[in-house]
Amino acid sequence: MATSSPAATVRPKIRFKRMMWIGLILLCVIGAAAAIRRMTALVNPPRNAPSQFAGLDAAFADKRALTLIHIVPALLFVILVPFQFSRSFRDRHLRAHRWMGRTVMVLGLVIGLSALPMSRNPIGGALEVSAILFFDAFFLLAVTKAFLHIRHGEVALHREWVIRAMSIALGVATVRPIMGVFFATSRATGLTPHDFFGIAFWIGFSMTYIAGELWIRYTRLTLRPEVASGYK
Repeated sequence: MATSSPAATVRPKIRFKRMMWIGLILLCVIGAAAAIRRMTALVNPPRNAPSQFAGLDAAFADKRALTLIHIVPALLFVILVPFQFSRSFRDRHLRAHRWMGRTVMVLGLVIGLSALPMSRNPIGGALEVSAILFFDAFFLLAVTKAFLHIRHGEVALHREWVIRAMSIALGVATVRPIMGVFFATSRATGLTPHDFFGIAFWIGFSMTYIAGELWIRYTRLTLRPEVASGYK
């Protein structure tokens, strides 16, 4: 019976890890761009914007202070997240990794809690609210469990709940290109933002959450002994 060589086994793992890293960086870039664009629009509203985008800008402008409380920490969040998942950075700068981890958790709590009042009168109606409330509650639960596990020295369980929290948080970035597809096809479909925002939120958050769970299950098999010992 033929057996696969070690090189053939390692190659798919390297590809999968590279794909996950590319996805992580891409989502962080999208999230940062969205936050910067929103801050710019609040300070200097664009002129002659399409009616659909003008309506979005006006909706966020009506709750300017709350929007800034939400998106400024979000910008810092997506900047710090890649460093938290970098094994080389963690090994070389463990103290910085720990302090950045605490900062990311505090930022996550601010983002998650500020998302609740922002869900009032959403463009996508009840479907958008349901997605926000469901995934926001799960995000806050994940952040809390990650904190509790690391306090008890359960490193591997802490890591898994961090991945869940980060995958949910980055779901907002996944929502953006999905919305872009809906906007681009709106003339053909006749769908308005009220019709597709809720659908886009559910698809985007679900996709990144599933990707996070796949990453958790894959990396359980490749954890170093000192991390694997974090399971109780």
